[in-house]
Amino acid sequence: MTKTHSFHIPIMGTGFTLDTPLKVSQYGIDSVVSLVDDIIMEKLRKIYCEKFGVPYNEIPEKAEDSRAKRITSYLNLINNLAKNKFEELKNSLNETGNEIKDYFNMLPDNSTIKQEFKSLSEKYFNIHEIGNWVKENISMGSLDVNIMTKVDKDNYTKEGKLPQHYSDAHASLRGFANSDLSSSIILSAGMNTRLYSYIEQFEDFYPDETGEIKKKIVLKVSDYRSAMIQGKFLAKKGLWVSEYRIESGLNCGGHAFATDGFLMGPILAEFRDHRKELAQSIHEVLARALSGKNRPVPKTVLPLKITAQGGVGTAEEHQFLIDHYQVDSVGWGTPFLLVPEVTNVDNHTRNQLMEAKEDDLYLSNISPLGVPFNNLKNSTRDIEKLSLVEKGKPGSFCPKKYLVSNTEFTEKPICTASSRYQRLKINELQNEGLPPAEYKNRYNKIVDKSCLCMGLGTSVLLVNDVDTKNHGDGVSICPGPNLAYFSKIMSLKDITNHIYGRSNMITRTDRPNMFIKELKIYIDFLKNKIEEARDSLTKKQEKYLLTYANNLKEGVNYYYSLFNDFKNIFEDTKSKILSDLDANKKTLNLLNLEIENLFAPQ
Repeated sequence: MTKTHSFHIPIMGTGFTLDTPLKVSQYGIDSVVSLVDDIIMEKLRKIYCEKFGVPYNEIPEKAEDSRAKRITSYLNLINNLAKNKFEELKNSLNETGNEIKDYFNMLPDNSTIKQEFKSLSEKYFNIHEIGNWVKENISMGSLDVNIMTKVDKDNYTKEGKLPQHYSDAHASLRGFANSDLSSSIILSAGMNTRLYSYIEQFEDFYPDETGEIKKKIVLKVSDYRSAMIQGKFLAKKGLWVSEYRIESGLNCGGHAFATDGFLMGPILAEFRDHRKELAQSIHEVLARALSGKNRPVPKTVLPLKITAQGGVGTAEEHQFLIDHYQVDSVGWGTPFLLVPEVTNVDNHTRNQLMEAKEDDLYLSNISPLGVPFNNLKNSTRDIEKLSLVEKGKPGSFCPKKYLVSNTEFTEKPICTASSRYQRLKINELQNEGLPPAEYKNRYNKIVDKSCLCMGLGTSVLLVNDVDTKNHGDGVSICPGPNLAYFSKIMSLKDITNHIYGRSNMITRTDRPNMFIKELKIYIDFLKNKIEEARDSLTKKQEKYLLTYANNLKEGVNYYYSLFNDFKNIFEDTKSKILSDLDANKKTLNLLNLEIENLFAPQ
């Protein structure tokens, strides 16, 4: 089956897209489930088993290998229910056929099967007469999964530390590997060599005699070099990366993994220009590895997709990524938070998202991982956190422990958002005898950390009327900055029509181009790095800042060339784009001078 849609719905948080495949896959739309929170998966599995009359056997947390087993059971259930919905859609031909019409209406207008369906519908008076053609030509969207590779906490019993394969990411991988799914696993947040090596143990990740792979590997990457390094690492083990998913470092939701000033446009251009070289060079490594393992060696280079996501918000931007950079699919995340039939967002938070403007969506330091995190001002979780701080009880209790990583005070890692860590860190701070202003600044940084394990999973519980007594009602949410330009509730039909240019869901007229928005965020990021460097004027800092600024300059020059060369593309906004480039270039030049003066000999 050929791919029907040119967009996919990426992972959002731990719970916002946890059951999205069950809501969209019957329409041929790919979406991604997070494998972080097996506790909520188990609760949701019980809900869906009861709803659809499927026998439910609880997998207790203390059961052997419970995390992997819960993930396998949840994925199998959602997969089976999604397949049933798809069969129901096909069988709707025997009734009114409206659902089938919805399927085709949502497809892009240039879709071959959409055009064929329209032609056949005009030729045959009754939709039942083309039933066999429909059943042979429509396909389900993929139920893909995501693992943050570095969220790989070790686990313990009373007897001590468990073997490595019981760590969180390893158990998640095993849960997916043991499932019935024929789909993709998206590995994000960088390279984890132990986890990558663990994939070797599972048969479904290897190509068969025909080159087919049941469970495909997708790497989320920020640049070409990283793709080549990680792709070859896996190829040496006989594992093929079927897709490289390029994500903007700072123009996406969730955790922000900034590049050293490399912008998305030039990165995409490098992938486009070297795509064949990437595939061929990695295939050669793969062939040698498979031969060494006495496995079937594909006669030709296996399919390789390049996809992109990060800040895209208009049909014109969407199509430009496909036409100019030749990407196979474009990820649309943040706008789907305003689509109730697709994502799990409680009413209060969704209303906040509708009202949010640029200043309400900011890059925060609340993540316990120490990575910048996109946040919504005054989320209910943040209000809860500030209330505890005001009461002199900063920090959160830590029942899930997915993000534990700090060993400053303990042998076993603890979470920097936990009350235990913050109490110990504040006690240490109090003994340093700091001036009041410095003490306050460092104190605020400690108590700013928020319990994302709980906060990112709350909304799915509220939406499904699950008791949150032991979880708390506070919601954390991680929209990208693009949300500021979407301000109303949308249906699945609304957003697909927007993506394909059949309607416009953005009422504001001041939305910047996605590339300009990313550039502005990177410049703001550089400003913050310059301020941080004032306290530690080292050669290393100087080199980093100058390299960062220089890479941004090269990106700006690339965009000048890009937008000046094109005709009939972005014509309505080109003058604004070029004007914004001029303004950002001036800011960048001033920042470059500031860096040079900062490190100049006194």
